[in-house]
Amino acid sequence: MAQVTLRKIVKEYEGGVQAVKGIDLDIADHEFVVLVGPSGCGKSTTLRMIAGLEEITSGDIAIGGALVNDIPPRDRDIAMVFQNYALYPHMTVYDNMAFGLMLRKFDKGEIRRRVENAARILDIGMLLDRKPKALSGGQRQRVAMGRAIVRDPKVFLFDEPLSNLDAKLRVQMRTEIKKVHQTVKTTTVYVTHDQIEAMTLADRVVVMNHGVIEQVGPPQELYHHPATKFVAGFIGSPAMNFIPVRLEQGGAALNLELPGGIVLPVPADRTRRYTPHIGRELLFGLRPEHLTEVRPNDHRENMAVFEAVPEVVEPMGMETLLHFWMEGAEICARIDPATPAEPGRGLPLAADMNQMHLIDPKTDRVL
Repeated sequence: MAQVTLRKIVKEYEGGVQAVKGIDLDIADHEFVVLVGPSGCGKSTTLRMIAGLEEITSGDIAIGGALVNDIPPRDRDIAMVFQNYALYPHMTVYDNMAFGLMLRKFDKGEIRRRVENAARILDIGMLLDRKPKALSGGQRQRVAMGRAIVRDPKVFLFDEPLSNLDAKLRVQMRTEIKKVHQTVKTTTVYVTHDQIEAMTLADRVVVMNHGVIEQVGPPQELYHHPATKFVAGFIGSPAMNFIPVRLEQGGAALNLELPGGIVLPVPADRTRRYTPHIGRELLFGLRPEHLTEVRPNDHRENMAVFEAVPEVVEPMGMETLLHFWMEGAEICARIDPATPAEPGRGLPLAADMNQMHLIDPKTDRVL
């Protein structure tokens, strides 16, 4: 078993600066967990503490049920893949992948078996005799992954491995990493600042901010049920819209009063949840894909229509993004590319209120 357990992990640097502030996390055997967040949130520091490359200020880390706080990196049975590949330029691909096993005095036959198996998984068998300078960036990253796979470790650790690749290659390598995990099924902890990488790769996503964990859950849970404003705004691209509103009683129903006199009805099934907040100034959250053109014969319930005047229209091919402003808040809508839209010309939009979120601006918690 290779579960990873973090208990009350703190990392403090000189001057009392805390990069990680007492986090708890349980990663199951065979699970693929992605730590995601902006620069400086503590995700890479957390990964390096798991690897033993950073000393823990306080707390406990266990791998496979064994405490590893005082165990050096080489004895933790982990393999790490960095963003800079860290290949030996004078060695062939085969020797780069085999080097760690050679240091551990593995039998030559076993080394060859492991290297050839990893090369098959990564589709780099034809590259084994080449040196790194003859490889593309994507091929070098595959070799770095192969070097980790041959170790057959308890845990894989990835530290932003795709950061140095171009956009097209990143997409391709995401798919490769997912395929490798489905084949090898080793417990994996992956760090990235790219929320799309996190969503597409992870069994569970850990969203970090300012050294704390904001929320942990499967990608779809974080997308549809964010716990905080930070998670709601970080997960999803383009980001969720946030509009200041006032929640008011309207007979037996509740309404949201938006800037410019716009009133949107709250779905009836939210009444009980939101009633304690009547009369309060709140934030209304709605993703761009839930703010669309008005569609003929649209029979979906709780679709609220209002008019907006876009300032910027961005044709994206499969969709068009509209940008407009409400009392200082920039709003983005996603419409069908066949819908005529021009800057400065009013356009009716439909808000899917089934997908709405209300956020307490004092605590940044989703109500």
